[in-house]
Amino acid sequence: MPAKPPPLPLVGSLKLRKTLSVPGLLERVRGCFSEVTEHRKTKPDYPLVDVLMSGLALFSLKDGSLLQFDKQRGDKARRHNLKTLFGIPDAPCDSQMRTVLDGVKPQRLRPVFRAIHQELQRQGILEGYRFLGKYLVSIDGTGIFSSGAISCPDCCIKTHKDGREEYYHQMLAAVLVHPDKNTVLPFFPEAITKQDGSKKNDCEHNASKRLIPQLRQDFPRMEMILLQDALSCNAPHIRLLKSNGYSFIITAKARSGSLLLKTVLDGLANGSTQELAGTTSKKLRCGYRYANDIPLNHANQDVRVNYIDYWEERPDGTTFIYDCVTDIPLTADNVADVVRAGRSRWKVENETFNTLKNLGYNLEHNYGHGKQHLSTVFATLMMLTFLIDQIQEACCQYFQAARTRLQSRTALWEKMRGMFREHLISDWESFYAAIIWGYEHADLTPKGIRSG
Repeated sequence: MPAKPPPLPLVGSLKLRKTLSVPGLLERVRGCFSEVTEHRKTKPDYPLVDVLMSGLALFSLKDGSLLQFDKQRGDKARRHNLKTLFGIPDAPCDSQMRTVLDGVKPQRLRPVFRAIHQELQRQGILEGYRFLGKYLVSIDGTGIFSSGAISCPDCCIKTHKDGREEYYHQMLAAVLVHPDKNTVLPFFPEAITKQDGSKKNDCEHNASKRLIPQLRQDFPRMEMILLQDALSCNAPHIRLLKSNGYSFIITAKARSGSLLLKTVLDGLANGSTQELAGTTSKKLRCGYRYANDIPLNHANQDVRVNYIDYWEERPDGTTFIYDCVTDIPLTADNVADVVRAGRSRWKVENETFNTLKNLGYNLEHNYGHGKQHLSTVFATLMMLTFLIDQIQEACCQYFQAARTRLQSRTALWEKMRGMFREHLISDWESFYAAIIWGYEHADLTPKGIRSG
């Protein structure tokens, strides 16, 4: 039988954190958005900060399309709630939002991610994410747009064998992860799009050359271990990581006959390679084979790495294999934790991309492509919304209780959209209270929630 959900807290027993609840986070976001340079030449009908906040509201409410968001823009409750909850006195129509956001350079949104993470540091939240004494940051790329007909100057182009051209955008995401936590905390993503003045397609490798130094610039004293897939297991990339002061755990997939694997196997004879055996948490057999200070490959013998070859039996009788390279000195005491850290790289796929694509955010949906940066700006605002939601899951008692009450993200999003359309809401505290305890308990302030 499925486990029973935990009981709901007593009415009036919850408190909103000043800076890490949704009203505090939205206030910080608005402050950062107000610093974004205005790109329009004529006097605008809507301030840029309100257009950016409207885009954020679109993804916060998990509306299925920009048209759906716009259809309810003129509704009395919608206008009231955009003002009281998001601080938007008047939202633009869908075509105006697209036109304005199209001209915003995505890098202008980078400071808001930095500001939120700095607040997480100040409040001590990030201390709970330390593992192996540092912070684990998983980096990977994903697609955000693909079309055979719609394109813009930023689009990369794939030519198929039959001559068809496919236009696409991707992004490289970096997220703070922990092996024991389901919540992840994304940093500012790097767009994988055709760069200004370039006739060649952009790629994940080139995007990482931009993202990794920027991450160090934003957080110069934050000790990180970067987790990446086998595409990054090459000498130029490892040199890039080292030059920026990062530790790393990178999936290796060492091939038979490679210098890496040959050195490890030779080490079994001379004692430089160590072996350990054990059992998993499910009492299945597993084992480690590891060696320190070995050359990455024949062409780059000066690049020295430490190597782990890990295996574990599965209940179906198959054997799972994972191998990686790292700069962390390996011992019998830490090799299991290094493997746990390395395998948490998949949280960028499971807890991030899978959530954004399948649990209400609609990452691959075309909310608008534009002629400049619109597709990337929408994806960045969506990632910012995801960061705010993840912080609420980790820190906000009201959000946690609402999740418990509705039991799933998608059910919670649906409930919030319905209430947003049908009621006048005075503040976030009342909004969540109505979800958790019902409307009769939602009047936590003199205004509370009133029927529209």
